[in-house]
Amino acid sequence: MREFRGPLPPFSPFAHFVFVLAALALAGCGSSVLGTRGETQVAPLRPTELAQSDVNRMATLGMRDNLDSLLRIADKLYRRNPAEWRRSGASSREAALSELRQAIDSATPWPELQGKRDIAALSLALSPDFTGDRVAAFVAASADMLVTAHGGKTTLYLIDSLDAQHLYNAARNIEIAVWLLSSRRNAAGQALLLADDISGLDRNLSFEREFGKVIGRLDLLAEVVTEKYRRAVITYVQNLAGGTFLQFLPVR
Repeated sequence: MREFRGPLPPFSPFAHFVFVLAALALAGCGSSVLGTRGETQVAPLRPTELAQSDVNRMATLGMRDNLDSLLRIADKLYRRNPAEWRRSGASSREAALSELRQAIDSATPWPELQGKRDIAALSLALSPDFTGDRVAAFVAASADMLVTAHGGKTTLYLIDSLDAQHLYNAARNIEIAVWLLSSRRNAAGQALLLADDISGLDRNLSFEREFGKVIGRLDLLAEVVTEKYRRAVITYVQNLAGGTFLQFLPVR
């Protein structure tokens, strides 16, 4: 094989043009693939946010996302358990979801929960003897429990406070509810609701992932709230020590 030792042939303008087009095409393909995975969303600035601390804002966003997750779970459960939305008397699955969303947004107690709130409502919704729309009752009770853990509010401001232990307990309540949902059986020996499915070739774990997001957000917020007060003590000690030992010295 003959070895080429001379200078490289000149790179013609046409070849350069083709090279640039190819590079742009590859870049476009890459960006389109990444674009299908979504991107972060920046919310518009509202005047009310001036009355929120960083933790307030984080708690508010977490609450919004957790309620959205619960409604997505309701939609998934309705799809796997269509008999549930029919028990509610709704004309369709979409109508049942709309009614459920309105109840959660307005903090209206779900009628089938017999006036019970918080964990008492959650216990009733997961009772084997419950005969109403279990999907709506379970999601409405879970949402009410989360709001209660946040001091009864979905939007928090500087005058509001959070209890880290209540947030931590809410995360554990969701874990317990998920376990009861998959382990309890009704009088006929059937699961209370069909959710995750690991049988056969098609594995459906979307419920577990969505519940995991809710638990993760609650645990993170509980740690942030705990760290907030711990850092306040540390900052106070640092300022106290700095005032005594970290003063500038005169140079003349």
